[in-house]
Amino acid sequence: MNSQNPIVDVREDLLDTAQTIMSGKGFSAVGLNEILSSAGVPKGSFYYYFASKEAFGEALLRRYFENYLAAMDSLFNQPDLNAARQLKAYFQGWLDTQTSHAAHSKCLVVKLAAEVADLSEAMRGVLLRGTTDIIERLATAIDSGNSDGSLSITDASSDVAEGLYQSWLGASLLAKITKDDAPLKAAMVATVRTLSLAGE
Repeated sequence: MNSQNPIVDVREDLLDTAQTIMSGKGFSAVGLNEILSSAGVPKGSFYYYFASKEAFGEALLRRYFENYLAAMDSLFNQPDLNAARQLKAYFQGWLDTQTSHAAHSKCLVVKLAAEVADLSEAMRGVLLRGTTDIIERLATAIDSGNSDGSLSITDASSDVAEGLYQSWLGASLLAKITKDDAPLKAAMVATVRTLSLAGE
């Protein structure tokens, strides 16, 4: 913990705890007392750190996207990997985390999007900005692949990136519904074919 700023520490602990719980249960099903108890924070003190549960949800999603996008930036800036290999590693990482049994590794967008987009315009806005940023990074990586010769994509990179992201979101939802990894594995096969990554 950063003893220089205990308020920030408690906020981060609450967000970290909530991400683990809500990745498994969703947003509405989790009460504030459950989060406070799990984080070891005194009951009744929640509103000292967040104005409302909705504000808490915004902060939770915003932090999730910040971390997710930072991880994407780190991967897509690895000089020892060409863009095709970076993209393959990205989607392999998606496959690995979504087939993991660790709740904290699950995609919070997949878990919460349909639920909170109807509950809160503010949270929907965070989801929209975050997913738009993800698609833009994927499009940039595709452009980089065309530039470095590791890809040969003739369609607009933005269209390809959006299609891939949508297919993986859909596959993640189907995997939850069917309790089967097959949709995610099929998404990986389709992605390899779309980007011609088989030789990477």
